[in-house]
Amino acid sequence: MRQEIIVELNKLEIQLDIIILYAVESGSRAWGFASTNSDWDVRFIYVHKRKWYLSIDEQKDSYNKILPNEIDLSGWELKKTLKLFRKSNPPFMEWLDSPIIYKENYSTIKKLREVRFEFFNPKGCMYHYLSMAVSNFREYLQGDLVRIKKYFYVLRPILACSWIKRTNTMAPMEFEVLLNNEIQDASIFQQIETLLDRKKAGEELDLEPRIEILNDFLKQKIEYFQTFMKDFDIRIQPDTEKLNQIFIDTLDEIENNS
Repeated sequence: MRQEIIVELNKLEIQLDIIILYAVESGSRAWGFASTNSDWDVRFIYVHKRKWYLSIDEQKDSYNKILPNEIDLSGWELKKTLKLFRKSNPPFMEWLDSPIIYKENYSTIKKLREVRFEFFNPKGCMYHYLSMAVSNFREYLQGDLVRIKKYFYVLRPILACSWIKRTNTMAPMEFEVLLNNEIQDASIFQQIETLLDRKKAGEELDLEPRIEILNDFLKQKIEYFQTFMKDFDIRIQPDTEKLNQIFIDTLDEIENNS
């Protein structure tokens, strides 16, 4: 499937007359708990030729399409990406360290990795993950019977909050890295590991009785981080000029190599 994805990305470059700077896997396959029927969530960053930017009109700055072969393609144009990076956009911050990379061309992503700590906003990212955890916990894990796989969609953001609080760095994408570093309670760890083994073995983990030990753990963590966030204050003063230079350098680099 990897080669098929690369072929589709190459087609897209020709079709849209763009250059894909970076393309990664972003969903459950990158997190490490994909099901046998999981889609391929491909996220990419692209740039146009310099002439495209010399227009007074606003132009489309993203691309989305789901292909018949279960490849979900979603891309951001570079200027849009840099604006989101300036705001410490959590998904893009994650993509910089995706364990599954399909394309990485030119030096743009390397430069962004080098300055990301300057633009990383722990409060903004923790708020993003906490909101995700609260929403999924309330929607999927409150009944007597719950969709068991949804535990991962609450556990992962909660463990990401824990990672950020402990390290003041962006949380990794891989669920097992979070699990191994952020869970100290042996009984909680064992329960999660059992679910993870079942998920990786291909089970769909549909409706089953809710797991009280995990519900209690998640409820406690959500309440803890909700309180923690009230007193957590941080101000980032992004250096936009650095990002302007990365944008210009990218266009120059492409022109010099064309």
